Amino acid sequence: MVHEQPRSQCIPSQCVPRHSTPSRSLRLTTFLLFVFLANTASAQTSAHDWARTAQSKVVKVYGAGGMKGLEAYQSGFLVSPEGHIATAWSYVLDVEPIVLLDDGRRFEAEIIHFEPSLEIAVLKIDASALPYFELPKIREVQWGDPVLAISNLFNIATGDEAASIMQGRVASIASLDARSGTLKTPYRGEVLVLDLVANNPGAAGGAVVSADGKLAGMLGKELRDSATGVWLNYALPADVFRKTIGDIIAGRATSSAAAKEPQLPRDRSHNLQTLGLVLVPDVLETTPAFVDRVVTGSPAEEQNLRPDDLILLVSGQRTENQRLLKKRLRSIDRRDDVTVTIQRDNDILTVVLKP
Repeated sequence: MVHEQPRSQCIPSQCVPRHSTPSRSLRLTTFLLFVFLANTASAQTSAHDWARTAQSKVVKVYGAGGMKGLEAYQSGFLVSPEGHIATAWSYVLDVEPIVLLDDGRRFEAEIIHFEPSLEIAVLKIDASALPYFELPKIREVQWGDPVLAISNLFNIATGDEAASIMQGRVASIASLDARSGTLKTPYRGEVLVLDLVANNPGAAGGAVVSADGKLAGMLGKELRDSATGVWLNYALPADVFRKTIGDIIAGRATSSAAAKEPQLPRDRSHNLQTLGLVLVPDVLETTPAFVDRVVTGSPAEEQNLRPDDLILLVSGQRTENQRLLKKRLRSIDRRDDVTVTIQRDNDILTVVLKP
């Protein structure tokens, strides 16, 4: 018996041999897949490049640990090619700090000035041609935007090791003023609330950057709600501190005014005794103005100043050491009130001492 082969159901001109070249649709699909993979790889490479560039602008800051032996390290980031560094004001800056750059170079830094209402400080190192973040005029991120938090949290990075990176999003943009009295911070304004655990020891002063590598904010210090005990992971928006840092860099906000002010006669000016303050022994030219004892019945006791409080500002002028504090008091009439900004542990407080 002869079996007939099944006849082809296609028109000869449309029949495709089993081993023919791929169809046009298959070739198009393959090409689009190749383009997608190439673009994905390119995007990953680009994201890695700008993230690494942002890391190179973040520095490690080492200083004092305060009177109670707290962590002696935090983070900062470069805001000018001439070595200006923005960081958080904290007990780490009780003394002139040491700064380590991303490439491992080590510098002694000078504290140029700080703004207590924002809890930020500007340092200066003797270097040039450094990578730096430009301070944005407008807010770079909004609610839901992806961000990277770059800092030396837990002092993980040492030497020329790059700062640590955490990835997350802006969970919300909220005002700390709405929770006044429950959060111990002098700042009253909007913050970027982050959905990552970014505010760890050492992270304060670190940079928060947007998805395209632009500066979005500065990581704040560890902050806990006194009512609930919940820790807040937040950053100060860059557009909030842009003008302050610009003024400090430009010299429009300096701490040298006290040395230039006219000195009043000793019987007409304030001094430590009129305020009821006894400081720790002044053994060095740079001894910080730590309170050792408060005199009973004095203006200092009335305003609840305590031992271990560090006097930061007098009438808005920074007092880097005890000698500058005494000069500053010599320029204030004994009949006038004295506004003093102090640091107590991790809090910044402003009190008015009435004669």
